Amino acid sequence: MLLTVCLIGLACSAAAPPVLIEAEAFDDTGGWVIDQQFMDLMGSPYLLAHGLGSPVENAEHTLATEPGQVRAWVRTRNWIAPWNTPEKTLPPPGRFQVLIDGVPLDVMFGTNGEPWLWHDGGVVELGDSTTIGLRDLTGFDGRCDAILLSADLSWHPPDDPADLAEFRNAYRPPREEMESFDLVVVGGGTAGTCAAITAARLGLSVALVQNRPVLGGNSSSEVRVWPQGHVQLAPWPNIGDVVMQVIPAKGPQSKNAQDGAVFDDTRKQRLVDAEQNITLLLNQHVNGVELSGDQKQVVAVIAQNIRTGARTRIPATLFLDSTGDACVGALAGADFDITETGHMGASNLWNIQCLCKDKEPLAADLEQACEDASFPRCPWALDLGDKPFPGRDWGSTEAQTGETNPISIGNWYWENGFDRDSLADMERIRDYNLRAIFGAWDAIKNVDGRYPAHRLNWVAYIAGKRESRRLLGDVILTAENLRDGTVFSDGCVPCTWGIDTHFPNPKYMKGFEDEPFIADFTHGEGYVYDGPYWIPYRCLYSRSIDNLFMAGRNISVTHEALGAVRVMKTTGCMGEIVGMAASICREQECLPRDVHDQHLAALKEMMATGAGSSRGQ
Repeated sequence: MLLTVCLIGLACSAAAPPVLIEAEAFDDTGGWVIDQQFMDLMGSPYLLAHGLGSPVENAEHTLATEPGQVRAWVRTRNWIAPWNTPEKTLPPPGRFQVLIDGVPLDVMFGTNGEPWLWHDGGVVELGDSTTIGLRDLTGFDGRCDAILLSADLSWHPPDDPADLAEFRNAYRPPREEMESFDLVVVGGGTAGTCAAITAARLGLSVALVQNRPVLGGNSSSEVRVWPQGHVQLAPWPNIGDVVMQVIPAKGPQSKNAQDGAVFDDTRKQRLVDAEQNITLLLNQHVNGVELSGDQKQVVAVIAQNIRTGARTRIPATLFLDSTGDACVGALAGADFDITETGHMGASNLWNIQCLCKDKEPLAADLEQACEDASFPRCPWALDLGDKPFPGRDWGSTEAQTGETNPISIGNWYWENGFDRDSLADMERIRDYNLRAIFGAWDAIKNVDGRYPAHRLNWVAYIAGKRESRRLLGDVILTAENLRDGTVFSDGCVPCTWGIDTHFPNPKYMKGFEDEPFIADFTHGEGYVYDGPYWIPYRCLYSRSIDNLFMAGRNISVTHEALGAVRVMKTTGCMGEIVGMAASICREQECLPRDVHDQHLAALKEMMATGAGSSRGQ
């Protein structure tokens, strides 16, 4: 894209304006994946070379250019820098090259800077068409945000986040405008998907906005946490009908970190597509809101396409924040709480695979499998050579081959970030999980010499988060309410999971006291309660933004109570209730609080019927 306008920091001159190429918008991303998790921190998605130790295929993009010399800038970072002390200088694992018409620039990228920065790639000669390539060199999570070509060889692109955001905005397509909806659901996890389906079946026009290519959130093939909790319980046996349609049928492999097919992303997509009242907007990240004049209601949300950068204004009467991080509520200025330290962390699950097809492989087959399954040493990862961790059994020296697949080796307990900012530090938290995973596999393969024919099969690069902001409603549910069996007249969501909060497991903390990476969960007295416990409806709408619902792990609860309500079948039921309440709001021309104050009987009538069958208008 060639611009003819003056941009920040670049004086208008005879030199052509700089050309900005967002990496996520490449024609062909090759083996690189689009990582949008940290858009709110750095302003953009980026490409990630997540090859599990094997370099990924090149990404390429071809564009028209003005012939002549330009300086190439590449926005990237050395992701290992937060832990790479001067005493331990290591080649960074995220190294990659930038190719111009097939020729690599002289500079190696992914090697400079702990923060994201523009890395000077030097001066190159362009023709009237240029193909830019990204060549991964390690397979260990190199990252490229953007490439910029400047005909002004002395100019430096902006690093200040505000200046960079304004600079980027000059390159975005004009903002689009959608027709108004009855309900906009932001977040396509279990809670948001169930809310959208329920509301659509009750006749509402619904926009379901999800910032990933698939629905399901933590229960998708990208994260692979199996949904827990019990639903369809007395006295409201039809609450959970939609949840059980959304969640795949339970089978022998229905547990964490299994093959992606187990989580059946297409099932959720088919259910949503079957509802004519739902407009599904995948790969759209909401990063802006518009408020009414009195700042008490959301008028519209602004969504940004994670590939093209195009922005869309989506107006509605009602909104649901099911983002997990309460992004819409925070943007709207809603009251929220957050546990800053001693909170639950985030996990990146993983599994391994044996390359031998037969239980008793021939020697030649085994030799080839072992060669194919080799894994490089990772001196930049956590040094676990002499440390215990789940899945490491020092009592066994037998090399395991054949179909043995200890898939639970990378389960929920690979978790960190307990005392870190669950929003501002999120990229570091995810990256530390990767260092732990690669360090553990290095120790198993190269120190212990076990699983010689196994390879890393899958490692989630999308983190499974448990806790961040919690929006505050008219009731803030506490763990004491659960233990005491406090009955609320508007109890509507069945809660059956224990009061399960996570914290560092002391068994694995030695040497990692400042940054533990293995979690334990709540045991003993106070963990259980008489269930099902019915969460009150007043936890599902904001006390300060009048037309904002919430469903998921961002509802109005304390940190301890979150341990019980956060599992996905429970959050899916929250979505069902919100869908029902939204239909009452439309019919009665009222707000979420009015459903409790004036129309609770109508909500209970809907709860008795459920929304398990489609009755969209």
